[in-house]
Amino acid sequence: MKESKLEQCETARKKSLGMCDEIPQIVEQLVQSCGGQSSLAHVDSEPMPAKAAVIEITKTAFQLLYPGYFSQGRINRVNLVYYYGQTVAAFFEMLAEQVAFALRHECRRRSMTCVSCEEQGKEISLQFTKELPRLRAVLAKDVQAAFEGDPAAKSYDEIIFSYPGLFAVTVHRLAHQLYRQNVPLIPRIMSEYAHGETGIDIHPGATIGESFFIDHGTGVVIGETTIIGNRVRIYQGVTLGALSLSKSEVEKLRSEKRHPNIEDDVVVYSGATILGGQTVIGARSVIGGNVWLTASVPPDTKVFIKKPELIYK
Repeated sequence: MKESKLEQCETARKKSLGMCDEIPQIVEQLVQSCGGQSSLAHVDSEPMPAKAAVIEITKTAFQLLYPGYFSQGRINRVNLVYYYGQTVAAFFEMLAEQVAFALRHECRRRSMTCVSCEEQGKEISLQFTKELPRLRAVLAKDVQAAFEGDPAAKSYDEIIFSYPGLFAVTVHRLAHQLYRQNVPLIPRIMSEYAHGETGIDIHPGATIGESFFIDHGTGVVIGETTIIGNRVRIYQGVTLGALSLSKSEVEKLRSEKRHPNIEDDVVVYSGATILGGQTVIGARSVIGGNVWLTASVPPDTKVFIKKPELIYK
């Protein structure tokens, strides 16, 4: 006999309830999987820095570095002191809290002795906040380099608002300062935030000089021990990376120089790959598109791939 619609509905409801009966077993298996030395579970540990909070700190830093561009409300000469006073105080408190979380987590992870995490977090955050005027001056040169290097740029405003290269470089300069202050986790969270937003992957350990310009930017990779001089310009798809290593070599070279040096006034065109810790691109050199380099280049050198033969059918 065919079930009525009401009976069909009841049958479906009971079947759904039966499925829910399996949930406790799944929960038990997940709990068991978190035991031992699982690298995928952060249980019975100190709180880690919150990714959302670090992103909020980064956004607040943009409001301090570029006042009037990313802030809500109008800023003028009358309320500028009030604006900076409020924003700097809030920034300092947010950063100090997250730095303390990062320090405490690192201490527990490495079984280190107590280093007064809250106090040290505030000291580090104060020192970082003192660097903001210097970072503003450096970023002003980056904006100028972008304007002078890109004829499509109509104004500084356009660059600050919309250029992914400047966004990534700004986040990098923030992250690099914290990296230099030996803050765990937070610099990498910042750099990966910029990576996700722009497609530009700059490790916070990379050292980058003044007046740096990334044009277009998508697919750019800059490794941890890269050193870049002043007035360098690179284009989309450029990799400043390390040579591929075996597992044993990776462990041996974790703290060694693995990425290239790019000296002053170098231009690296799209798709170029420059690898290795001993590789130095000499000052004022030009590296053409799609070039692959694992050896040094003297100053004032142009390196291009021979023009390929085109076939038309």
